[in-house]
Amino acid sequence: MGPQVRMTELVRPARPQRALLRSPDPASSSPAGQAGPGRLLAAAGVAGELLITAGVLMLLFAGYELKVTDYRTAGAQHRLQQQLTRMWAATAPVPQPAGGSRPAGGSRPSGVSPPPVVRDGQGFAVIRIPRFGLSYHRVVVEGVSTTDLQLGPGHYPGTALPGQVGNTVISGHRTTYGHPFWDADTLRPGDAIDIKVRDRIYRYRVTASHTVDPGDVAVTDPVPGNPTATATRRLLTLTTCTPRFTAARRLIITAELSPHDLLAAPPGAA
Repeated sequence: MGPQVRMTELVRPARPQRALLRSPDPASSSPAGQAGPGRLLAAAGVAGELLITAGVLMLLFAGYELKVTDYRTAGAQHRLQQQLTRMWAATAPVPQPAGGSRPAGGSRPSGVSPPPVVRDGQGFAVIRIPRFGLSYHRVVVEGVSTTDLQLGPGHYPGTALPGQVGNTVISGHRTTYGHPFWDADTLRPGDAIDIKVRDRIYRYRVTASHTVDPGDVAVTDPVPGNPTATATRRLLTLTTCTPRFTAARRLIITAELSPHDLLAAPPGAA
């Protein structure tokens, strides 16, 4: 017999482990790969915080536009009304002698008052619209610039003054700065729109409403839509943005003054 081989000498060569034969996973072995998902989550978190911050800022801005501007305009309207009351009291017509007493409030005066002398930003009339509530009244200022309309409804320069033959055009905000024409879309034919100038109330009656493009200025013509025609009627046009919270279109309310809707008013009070 040959030399004995001990069992401990018959050692099979170790098989290479599969784990060592596989290609290494770059996503799991490299530091950059291991940090990839973390970076994505961090970026998503930052983006979410930025969106939330932007949303909060937009809400604050909307609150400013809808509320703070209303408070500012309310204060301006209060000052304008006080100024107008003082001005009307100082220029009140001289009382007629005995036998020619003034007409009582609500009766018909003898005629249209001379047009007031106005300057940009100055209040010169008061508009009341019963459809908007018994307490609704706004001082109308001369001018339709951004600054003018922040004070209240503005009379379009160059158009007829209240009571005159032609087209009296008054513009106002729909949503901000007191939103004087917020409910303009609720006006219906026959509704009254009262415009007081000193001792006269011109009661216009709504005839129609429609929408136009922002650049359509034909609605301001003495005869709307016909710039070459001669005016023979006393018209009123209200303009405002539509729909609410946008400036995409203009809502146009048309009205007309009839002779029997010319009323007297107590002098002095705006």
